[in-house]
Amino acid sequence: MSLLRQHAPADHADLPGPATEQMLAAAEERMGVSLHGNLRTWLLQNNLDLPEEDVDDDVMCCGFDGFPDEGSFLLGIRAMERLYANHPLSGGSEWREEWIPFLSDRDGWTGKFIDARDGRIGRWFVGAPTVTGEYASLAHYFDSVAEMLTRIGAGDCPVCSVAEGRLVWS
Repeated sequence: MSLLRQHAPADHADLPGPATEQMLAAAEERMGVSLHGNLRTWLLQNNLDLPEEDVDDDVMCCGFDGFPDEGSFLLGIRAMERLYANHPLSGGSEWREEWIPFLSDRDGWTGKFIDARDGRIGRWFVGAPTVTGEYASLAHYFDSVAEMLTRIGAGDCPVCSVAEGRLVWS
């Protein structure tokens, strides 16, 4: 987040504050699964839920567009809980209850999840096989995001630049 603040300060300024322990405990109870410690730590620092008045009920997931990449966004606890409860792959052999989505597109068709048991990061894409262990941990995933933000800040990313303090994807 410090790299986002450094390279895209206007985007960073739009982000809400942290989740509370009470918010996380209530979501865990409703989902029936405990959040992995790394996800809990992230949410206690960065709960990226949109304000209630900005939530679009016509889309599966709402979030701050354009971060960490074009077309997807990191989810806040409310958005995670909503997608967890209504995941397009749930109820079949392609989705497990211990997988908690933390990044998604608007429709919930593609994204990343953290395995609540061991913290490994996987990805799903409706119509394609689900991949587990894409990253060893949330920290490894965020290392890749930090690498990308560093390239963007250096002007070394052909698909993204910064204009007026905001990430602009081409």
